[in-house]
Amino acid sequence: MTAATQTLPLSVPLKQDATIIGLVGLAHASSHFGHLLLPPLFPVFMAEFGLSFSQLGALMSVFFVVSGIGQASAGFVVDKVGARPMLFAALALFALAALLASTVTGYSGLLMVAALAGLANATFHPVDFTILNQRVSTPRLGHAFSAHGLTGNLGWAAAPVFFATFTALSNWRTAYVVAALLYVGVLALMWLQRDKLKTQAVVHHEDTPAEHSMAFMKLPVVWWCFAFFLLSTMTLSVVQNYSASILKAMHGISFEAATLTLTAYMLCGALGMFVGGFVAARSRHSDRVVALSMSVAAVLLALCGTGFFGATLTMVVLAATGFAVGIGGPSRDMMIKKATPKGATGRVYGLVYSGLDTGFAISPLIFGAFMDRGWYGATLLGAAAVLLLSVVAALGVGRRIGTTGLLKPAAVA
Repeated sequence: MTAATQTLPLSVPLKQDATIIGLVGLAHASSHFGHLLLPPLFPVFMAEFGLSFSQLGALMSVFFVVSGIGQASAGFVVDKVGARPMLFAALALFALAALLASTVTGYSGLLMVAALAGLANATFHPVDFTILNQRVSTPRLGHAFSAHGLTGNLGWAAAPVFFATFTALSNWRTAYVVAALLYVGVLALMWLQRDKLKTQAVVHHEDTPAEHSMAFMKLPVVWWCFAFFLLSTMTLSVVQNYSASILKAMHGISFEAATLTLTAYMLCGALGMFVGGFVAARSRHSDRVVALSMSVAAVLLALCGTGFFGATLTMVVLAATGFAVGIGGPSRDMMIKKATPKGATGRVYGLVYSGLDTGFAISPLIFGAFMDRGWYGATLLGAAAVLLLSVVAALGVGRRIGTTGLLKPAAVA
């Protein structure tokens, strides 16, 4: 392969960068909204279909197993055909998953929804970061990553409110129909703005060894990144899937108040992402920023797990945990960018972010069993311990950044 990387103009108009960042942010919000296509209605499914916590956790395991396998593969496809076609396909699949959810009559139907939504989710991270890295000017990348993380958190925050609202106004089946229409609307907007989303594909010449495209997998730093995402996401999965039930069981908090606490966690995370964008733009040590923010979040989460606080203070501290995690988000993405060889953006982001899916898949199997045994405080304490392990992984990435030169850059069309 010969190297021919994209070079952006020295002075790119702010409007151009802002438009691209906004479109990618909306796409990312849509994918995170899809992560919570099922969990907000877990209490409804338990009552209507007689399901256990472990069965509900298995739904999310299916979602993220499919997403993880698909994401690792999607990175290669994104590098080959470009990001835009994969984005359109993903949004269409999410619309189909929501429509299917409106018709389910039992657990098998929910499993099908989880698998289809997982397939839809698989392409977003390699797609998003390929577009941002190719189309946004370098000085604004820190803020682009901040906006990307922020909009993802807003997607998470919107889902519980969305499904609670439309279920209250009509019923849960109508809520899913509206969600399908929402995805169709986002897809239509992306199509109208498709010129902003075009990316260059990696060209493999005939004289290039076939195994070269896999060479990035030999880099230890890539696997340290994978480990970080796996571990940090296991903690996030606990908060998303079980925090409402934990708050209700430990402190007698109503379902509505517990759901609002989850939304507050996501909104605080989004605020943290915003602040973290400025931190990432100025810090030369992304790994240290990530390690510090995750350490603070782990301590706060452990305090919630002790049961020492009353109901109100526990809700406040849990929301503050989201802010601490959010601070490290943009620095996390900058850390991954520094660890990514040229010409391998889609492949590396696809593999690394499949660690996120792996964490989401494993966590419900472990902590769902905790919940079924009534170990509510232990669930939060375990999640905090896993988050501390992710700090070790982040520092491991930092020590190995700079070794990516082992992989020669790929040619770009």
